[in-house]
Amino acid sequence: MTLIGSKIQKDAAFEKNQERLSEMIKHLHSAGEHTKLGGGKKRIEKLHRQKKLGARERIEKLIDPGSTFVEVGLFAGYEMYEEEGGAPSSGTVFGVGIIHGREVVIVANDATVKAGAWFPITCKKNLRAQEISMENKLPIIYLVDSAGVFLPLQSEIFPDKEHFGRIFRNNAVMSSMGIVQIAAIMGPCVAGGAYLPIMSDEALIVDGTGSVFLAGSYLVKAAIGEEIQNEELGGAMVHCEISGVTDHRMANDDECLAKIRSIVNKLGARPKALFDRAEPVPPKFSPDEIYGLLPVERTKPYDMHQILARIADGSELDEYKEGYGKSVITGYARIDGWAVGIVANQRSVVKTKKGEMQVGGVIYSDSADKAARFILNCNQKRIPLVFFQDVTGFMVGSRAEHGGIIKDGAKMVNAVANSVVPKFTFIVGNSYGAGNYAMCGKAYDPRLIYAWPTAQIAVMGGKQASETLLSIKVQQMEKGGKHITPDEQAQLLADIQARYERETDPFYAAARLWVDGIIDPLDTRLIVSRGMAMAINNPDIPSFNPGVIQT
Repeated sequence: MTLIGSKIQKDAAFEKNQERLSEMIKHLHSAGEHTKLGGGKKRIEKLHRQKKLGARERIEKLIDPGSTFVEVGLFAGYEMYEEEGGAPSSGTVFGVGIIHGREVVIVANDATVKAGAWFPITCKKNLRAQEISMENKLPIIYLVDSAGVFLPLQSEIFPDKEHFGRIFRNNAVMSSMGIVQIAAIMGPCVAGGAYLPIMSDEALIVDGTGSVFLAGSYLVKAAIGEEIQNEELGGAMVHCEISGVTDHRMANDDECLAKIRSIVNKLGARPKALFDRAEPVPPKFSPDEIYGLLPVERTKPYDMHQILARIADGSELDEYKEGYGKSVITGYARIDGWAVGIVANQRSVVKTKKGEMQVGGVIYSDSADKAARFILNCNQKRIPLVFFQDVTGFMVGSRAEHGGIIKDGAKMVNAVANSVVPKFTFIVGNSYGAGNYAMCGKAYDPRLIYAWPTAQIAVMGGKQASETLLSIKVQQMEKGGKHITPDEQAQLLADIQARYERETDPFYAAARLWVDGIIDPLDTRLIVSRGMAMAINNPDIPSFNPGVIQT
């Protein structure tokens, strides 16, 4: 392995970068802590008075003491439903935890947010949880405490393919795949939502707080005139001793969580995928220095090798085609001991052996060709892939077009799309246009995809997009007979830029689950390592067939 990176001169520019990213991380942590409060401290206290734990308290007691819960979708719904009073974390907490040393997916309704009601993004988040469970063949645990669909938005959650019904369909499919599903009814579980826990393999219900029925007491009275209390209709005693719908009657939340741990502890062992792992070694250079390496200006060049040197074990990389296609870095490394193939955009201006200069962050034909070949190699060798995105797209212009950039770009996209090894993506900086696709964006099934606070995701850069939109707007207004003064044009441009900046912000992407979350760059090694710990649970890697790739 070759040592990459070097000691950094911590000059004024380094300190400016460090200060700016530190502020971003501070804002990230602040926003995260506020989001984790769900509906707020008063509603959490109300739960406690009902002798119930909050969603995050339940997860904390469920996982192994001292272990890390890797949360997915913390910012789902962020600033999306303000007219409805907001939906922090979409009213659901989900991620991957460890129970008795085993990786499991955990989904917990947050009853402090609209009584755990399902918003459209809640449905998308739950489908993502099931997707991670199926991709990695991980057991999944549902901690149910929900009033059901948020009715004012029912048309956006009920009838379509990727809506509420897909979750129950997945319950059935996962059961046929042999994926263990355990559900704990720890609060209300109403109407269609009742099928989720009962279609699981094993269902627990908490006495006095848990209830499950297709229609509650008010609806029963309205429908058939019968008067009955919810507890008598579908409480723990009814379903454990009369209907037989549930399997275990638990006295309280603590007993219920302990029972789940006991069930998981007895699950049989399954075959593992044989991805290579050696003894982990920390990077030779301090990961903290990443803060000073990423420039404040989005267009300013930097050397991605220096970033990778603070992520890879021993700061070592076996670079593939080092002297060719320099706007993309490819090579073999280890991250927390796991052997991985790295594909990373190089934002520095590089000089080719032909004496040509290549603009950083752009994928050229030679870079696309190199990346495609490297991805094919990793699939042949069963080496998982890690992508680091900071890409403005593929090269444009007559020279690029005549050189076949579309063909070479398609080759790279084909290789990523048909890749069968686990893929993980980190959006470090820019993620624009087809560059997002070629570098394994969300549409290309990365097992996990996280953004750094410095990320931006859009069809093109803000400056180009804003000027294009302004030109279109001005033409439309002038066709309507209105003359636009320079001052009015400047104001229009400012308004367009403000909107575009908001929509390219990583929080905007995380709110819509375009990414699984936003992380401190220092957590990158942890995410890769835990992602691999998930991935080894699925040994069924299909044969690699890259399809038709033009040469």
